[in-house]
Amino acid sequence: MSKQDHAALADAFNKDESRVDWHDQTLWFVREKRDKAVNKVPEWEWLRETASQIKNNVLSNLSEYLTQFEAQAVQNGVVVHWAADANEHNEIVYGLLKKHGVDRMVKSKSMLTEECHLNEFLAEKGVDVVDTDLGERVVQLAGEPPSHIVLPCIHKKKEEIGEIFHEHLGTPAGNADPQFLTHAARLHLREKFLTRKAALTGVNFAVAETGEFVVCTNEGNADMGAHLADIHIACMGIEKLIPERKHLGVFLRLLTRSATGQPVTTYSSHFKKPRPGQEMHIVLVDNGRSTQLGKKDFRNSLKCIRCAACFNTCPVYRRSGGHSYHTAVAGPIGSILSPNLDMKKYADLPFASTLCGSCSNVCPVKIDIHDQLYKWRQVIVQEGYAPVAKKLMMKTMTWVLSHPSVYHTAGKAGRWFMLNTPFTVNNGLNPWWKGREMPEAPRESFGQWYKRNRK
Repeated sequence: MSKQDHAALADAFNKDESRVDWHDQTLWFVREKRDKAVNKVPEWEWLRETASQIKNNVLSNLSEYLTQFEAQAVQNGVVVHWAADANEHNEIVYGLLKKHGVDRMVKSKSMLTEECHLNEFLAEKGVDVVDTDLGERVVQLAGEPPSHIVLPCIHKKKEEIGEIFHEHLGTPAGNADPQFLTHAARLHLREKFLTRKAALTGVNFAVAETGEFVVCTNEGNADMGAHLADIHIACMGIEKLIPERKHLGVFLRLLTRSATGQPVTTYSSHFKKPRPGQEMHIVLVDNGRSTQLGKKDFRNSLKCIRCAACFNTCPVYRRSGGHSYHTAVAGPIGSILSPNLDMKKYADLPFASTLCGSCSNVCPVKIDIHDQLYKWRQVIVQEGYAPVAKKLMMKTMTWVLSHPSVYHTAGKAGRWFMLNTPFTVNNGLNPWWKGREMPEAPRESFGQWYKRNRK
């Protein structure tokens, strides 16, 4: 098993049982907040269906909407760039910084730049990037990637954050008061906002009709960076488009209720044109999205608005932690997006699911997540990327289930061993036993019971 395998990484996370329980309960609390918020909106299902159909329209006419958005943005005074992949995106951003002689930049939360590994790329070029979202800054100081797309440091306890701030920001040792730590972060970041000439933001929604884009935050850090900088660079995946400005009302009502149970984000900031003396750039990034769009079974994944509702409800994510997914976007949605980028590297992720369907039930844009997880499993096996042991096991099971006499004999043997020598199955050699208590074996099979009671 590879060190980058989800099962191995989840096993490491599960060694700290109290942390797993806390992580699980915290995320379920967020899921409960989501339920309370959506149940106050009588037209919730109508909003979900409407958003899903709007996104269907966008994906079916993506090239036209992209062309329209570019024309409107250019008319507004924005410089539009196109990036085919992560490397091209990173080179464009670096080129803009180099052109202006900038070697220090502030950045608000952007999962696209995490996907492209922009921070690492710029660091190699000598550019200092400071993530200004509080959770992102915590994991950046800790030398870790975010473990959740909305709650980046959900895996950290306040005491650990206090230690990180003591080491990097000079706060008093042992002080883990959230209000104090937030104030310390504010003082630390305020200096960065005031002294850095370039700011990078993500994009939640881009409007083809007007050429504007919207950034949703609860901290106002995107606004602070963009308004104080001489150059504002916005980076977005090409699927973030919506056709008209009036459609924003649908998505803004869905986004934050699904993410954190709030009615709306504290800041829903519209950027349309640069202020006098400022440059505004937007980088439109493909990076595998066109390939995903061309796959009938998987194109719906591009509807994602990055609310992370599927993370918060997923029993596997809650108990395995975001870093076990070894990719920028973790959880159920990441498990259907990542294999499109690199099927071999991420072949394990579609199997990190119970296929319970809870992710699809809470998705605000009705992505069929659990169906796509199942379909990715089929593709991965057909393409030869499934582990050899798993393929052999499934072939063995197929043979056993295809021969009734062998099946009945195996069942009888299994019951005997579990009843008379339970230590043969309740041990570390049995992967099933590692995370579960083995059930008590029945005295007879269902077939035997049915034969005895059929009259």
